[in-house]
Amino acid sequence: MKDTPTPFRSNVRDLLSRADSEGFAVPAFNYSDIWDFLAIVEAAEAERAPVFISSNERVVTDIGIELCGGFGAAAMKKAKVPLIHHLDHCSKVDLCRSAVDNHYPSVMIDVSAQPLDVNISTVKQVVSYAHARGVAVEGEIGRIKGAGIEGEYTGDDFLARVDDVVRFAAETAVDLLAVGIGTAHGFYKGKPEIRFDRLEEIDAAVQVPLVLHGGTGIPQAHIRRAIRVGINKVNVGTIIHCTYMNALRAELSRQGENAYTLDVMKPVREAVRDEVRKWIRTCMAEGKAAT
Repeated sequence: MKDTPTPFRSNVRDLLSRADSEGFAVPAFNYSDIWDFLAIVEAAEAERAPVFISSNERVVTDIGIELCGGFGAAAMKKAKVPLIHHLDHCSKVDLCRSAVDNHYPSVMIDVSAQPLDVNISTVKQVVSYAHARGVAVEGEIGRIKGAGIEGEYTGDDFLARVDDVVRFAAETAVDLLAVGIGTAHGFYKGKPEIRFDRLEEIDAAVQVPLVLHGGTGIPQAHIRRAIRVGINKVNVGTIIHCTYMNALRAELSRQGENAYTLDVMKPVREAVRDEVRKWIRTCMAEGKAAT
């Protein structure tokens, strides 16, 4: 099948091109279940802003790719803003293919811990399948530190190398590229040390939209600086599920035994929605992203 952009992939590429030209980034929020999923959608609509809404490998494994794909497709059809359901940090080619077949317009294949040749060849398998079906693909080069996802690293061994990024982008034809520049998953131990110089070098070397992973804990000013020097998508996960669980614990304690699910979840959704709205404003602050 010929690799021509169909609406899903074209929509993703057009949105990120707009973000780049207008000076904002599209935020991407990870959800764990239907409650924080709904809160993210509500926040996006309240801010009149485009967002990626992301399920990681564990979520789609536990809930099921068919169910996640189903309510993602329903939300995208109903939403009043651009909403992109995204498979995040998936290490399995077959699961990426299954996401493509279950209405995901965007998938991430992440084998960045492997040698570069293996990373490239694996990503190419997903790109071939996804692009033929009009779906965008995100890859990763370098490594995002922390939280047990990709390991702990010292020195500069986690940083994406510019020549590797150029080769990776050219050989894989990915639509989005996460780059290791010092960010970390989870809460930071100490002050985040982001290599803006490396980010600027990468941005100058490739045309592919760049993704910042590990947004939680990065100061607002640093997020905005990263956007100014090349980031087009900002991933936020940890603070979303922590807000969810802390609000749920507080509400269960307040309402006591035998509380009704919907009564408990309403204020929890509000707490998550408020946190998401803060991040949307951070990512959109310098652009004109409102729909």
